[in-house]
Amino acid sequence: MTAPLHPRLLTRLSYGAMMSLAIGLNLLPVFLTSLSTLYGGEAGLTGEQLGRLGAFAFTGLVAGIVMTGPLADRFGAKLFAQSGLVLIALSLLAAAFAPNYAALGAALFVLGLGSGVLDMVLSPVVAALNPGNRSVAMNWLHSFYCVGAVVTVLVGALALHFGLGWRGSCLLLLPLPAGLFLAFAPLRFPEMVDAGTARAPMRGLLREGWFVCALFAIFLGGATELGMAQWLPAYAETELGFPVWMSSLSLLLFSVAMALGRMIIGMIGKDWNPFNVMLWSCASTVVLFVVGSFFPVPAVALAACVLAGFTGSCLWPTTLAVTADRYPNGGASMFGALAALGNAGGIFMPWVVGWITDLSNLHWGLAVSALAPAIMFPLVRRMRAG
Repeated sequence: MTAPLHPRLLTRLSYGAMMSLAIGLNLLPVFLTSLSTLYGGEAGLTGEQLGRLGAFAFTGLVAGIVMTGPLADRFGAKLFAQSGLVLIALSLLAAAFAPNYAALGAALFVLGLGSGVLDMVLSPVVAALNPGNRSVAMNWLHSFYCVGAVVTVLVGALALHFGLGWRGSCLLLLPLPAGLFLAFAPLRFPEMVDAGTARAPMRGLLREGWFVCALFAIFLGGATELGMAQWLPAYAETELGFPVWMSSLSLLLFSVAMALGRMIIGMIGKDWNPFNVMLWSCASTVVLFVVGSFFPVPAVALAACVLAGFTGSCLWPTTLAVTADRYPNGGASMFGALAALGNAGGIFMPWVVGWITDLSNLHWGLAVSALAPAIMFPLVRRMRAG
């Protein structure tokens, strides 16, 4: 006998799983300084070694996304939702007790791998559970990534304050993915495509001009988010003159602003045209990026940067939602392609910001980030026209 489907419960558990995903991408930056001493002795780890730790996690993330799409279409989403949570839980345990740098690097790779698997599978699951309100549900889902980022940073900060360190922080975060694994166990997951219909092959989707626009759009959505997010603390400290604690707080506020933006769209989005919301988002984010980059009053400039997290928050999840509405039988492979392009934008723009900064300064580096929502604007208009 087939178990009944519980869309509301499974949707809410997926929100919690999105918080678990955020652990893999936000825990390491909080502890770079302490890890340098913990695993490098008195001399500390080199900058390259510290950077390599982040590369291990990101490599795992990309591998998880690339592998999961076609496999989830074949074997179903539940296996991979639970696998991602198990990988995150085990890697947190391994990272907490890693005896040396190599073991830590391996644990972080697995942590990224679990995050990539979840990143790939959660969006199509929530889209399938909420066919009538995909834009609303997708913005709520991705708002919980921001909530997870905030929780991860706060747990890390508290662990440092109370002397629990890296190991204590990993163990404090472990119950979230472990508990969700158990909560998912008795539940039935939805099919990735509508019953009685065939999955749309990726080769066919790539021949669709609208879908190609969606791929470029989500690339630019990822670039909009992460170009600012990765450089905001450094910008606040080095160019705007804020103290280190305020620079760190700025990233926390940026994440909170993103979470609020996605939650608000989640609450009222069903009454709005999602394409119009994205157009408003693109235009306002361009303005805020320019104000944040060049306004002569540091407090106003920093506030504009933080608010850009609010206005740009809907671009990634709403692009996923409108694409799922257009191609309801795209399956997990379609979401995998979108996730891969979104993350590629998140890699590309921080690199461009750094390159422009070397040529000029960080004011101009962040200003270049405004090109991402500016170029996305005509793409969204093209998508709206059909």
